[in-house]
Amino acid sequence: MIKKTDHSSHHKSKMIYEVFQVSYAVEATILKHDNFPPLQRTADQIQQSENVFYGYFLEEEMGAVVELEHYDNHIHIRSLCVIPQYFRQGIGRKLLHFVVDQFEAALITVETGHANQPAVDFYLSFGFNKDKVWMTDVGIEKISFTLTRSS
Repeated sequence: MIKKTDHSSHHKSKMIYEVFQVSYAVEATILKHDNFPPLQRTADQIQQSENVFYGYFLEEEMGAVVELEHYDNHIHIRSLCVIPQYFRQGIGRKLLHFVVDQFEAALITVETGHANQPAVDFYLSFGFNKDKVWMTDVGIEKISFTLTRSS
C-alpha cells in the first residue's frame, strides 16, 4: 500500500533513512563509488526536508519510498528506493506508476547514476527520455530523464 509519509516525525524519517541506506548502498556498489552522497544524508536532514515522501508499506514495514520535489507543473523525483529484498517484485514500478498517475504535472524529471543500468532501463521502460549526461563534482557520472505530458 502506498501512503503519504509524514517525514517530520522522527519515527518515519528514521524509516525513510533506513530504506535509503540499504538501497543506496546497492547503487554505490554498482557505481563503484565509496563516498556516495545519498548515503551521507541523515535522518535529521530527511525530517527537515521540504519535499514530499510516499512510502510503500508491506503491513507496517516500509519496503520502498519515493521522494518528490513539486514545482509549477513539474515534479522532480529526488529519490525512488526499494529495499533490496524486494527488488524485482514490481514495487518500484508501482511507486512510479503512482507518481505518473497521481500528479498532473506536464513534466516529470529524475536522475540516476549513468552506470546504474537497472535504473536506466527502468526509467526508459516508462517512456522517460534521456536528457543529459554529466560528471558531478564528486566524480559520479549521472544521467537525467524527462517525461513530458500534455497538460
